[in-house]
Amino acid sequence: MKKPLFIPEQLFSLKPKTIEKRMNHYYQDTRDAKSTIQFLVALQVRDELGGEDFSFFMKGLVRRIFLKSKTSRTLRRYYIYFKEYFSSKEWKLVYLHLFAAKSFIKEKVEKVMNQVIMTPLRGLVGS
Repeated sequence: MKKPLFIPEQLFSLKPKTIEKRMNHYYQDTRDAKSTIQFLVALQVRDELGGEDFSFFMKGLVRRIFLKSKTSRTLRRYYIYFKEYFSSKEWKLVYLHLFAAKSFIKEKVEKVMNQVIMTPLRGLVGS
């Protein structure tokens, strides 16, 4: 069984530099985006509850994970917590990257709805 990177007590007591160093090494060694993002969400909780500043913590790593790594359920679940890390254009790219199939299907459904249902109904309204 794999040893976790942090136990909960460490995540809420270690200094930011130590956490950053360990997380960078961990991500470089494992490329485990799922666990890394979960740790970063926990650090956002620590930012809200504690006195140390963890806002925009490891911004470069967060951006790399959401823009470059393979999508997963975990990334789609927690992506909303990292909206401030991206510009509005980049945020659209993140959304399209994470929900590519949903965006494609939505566009196709809207097109079919327009062609099959809405256009004939408009003709009836004018008569």
